[in-house]
Amino acid sequence: MKNCKLCALILAPLSFLAPSLIAKPLELGHKIPSITASDDQGQAIELQQRLAYGFALIYFYPKSFTGGCTAQACSLRDAWEELAELGVIVYGVSSDPVATQAAFKDKHNLPFDLLADTDNAVGKAFGAPAFSRQAYLFKDGVLVWRDLRASTRNQAEDVLKVISSLVSRQAN
Repeated sequence: MKNCKLCALILAPLSFLAPSLIAKPLELGHKIPSITASDDQGQAIELQQRLAYGFALIYFYPKSFTGGCTAQACSLRDAWEELAELGVIVYGVSSDPVATQAAFKDKHNLPFDLLADTDNAVGKAFGAPAFSRQAYLFKDGVLVWRDLRASTRNQAEDVLKVISSLVSRQAN
């Protein structure tokens, strides 16, 4: 109990920072934010324009070349054929710079682009805290699913289940 009181005394003066540090994640039904980011080749990508039609997955991961982040990216890589057949566009986003994103993509043969969000502008636009693992699935530019504690090894499986469910509902 003593430690809890000590923590409260230490953290209380910093509580005024909380609203600026914790952004509210995008809600279902929202459109893709109008934000431009650099991909792993240094090219500017305007997400709202690029992802206006079909399925698009934007997933956030803390840091390239770490175990969980590699597992998450490789999960999507290993399911790429199925994702591509469904027309899913995928972007991975982390705070790593362009050169690191390019090296990560190359080392793991990732068939999708990675975005370098060094200033956390993309994260802020999505309400994804820096160094978080989240996933957002859009259909025709509108958020249809989000996972605020995105999986590592099962990221592709989770996304494919959601798409399958959405497609079957649409067919009925």
